[in-house]
Amino acid sequence: MSEQVLIQFETDKELKQEVTDIYEQLGMDLATALRMFMNKSKQVRGLPFSATLSEDSSGNDFRNAFYALREEATDIEEMTLDEINDEISAARRTRKRG
Repeated sequence: MSEQVLIQFETDKELKQEVTDIYEQLGMDLATALRMFMNKSKQVRGLPFSATLSEDSSGNDFRNAFYALREEATDIEEMTLDEINDEISAARRTRKRG
């Protein structure tokens, strides 16, 4: 088995719950779905879905969305080491039960 690494990122709590519910209905957990996304990205050597701009788009829509997301991320509080470790422990407990 190859060496495992932990990937962490912040996301909207409601979005996480909604997609978690979708994947559970499909019989998998969120971590499995994200691993599938990464494996498919590797297989197709890109995003595993179409990501295109319309003919008349100058790219400003993408830039505006990017800057809005970056601005939103500045409001997120940093996590303490204890909070990070608690989240890791909770994820490991969930994986062992699943």
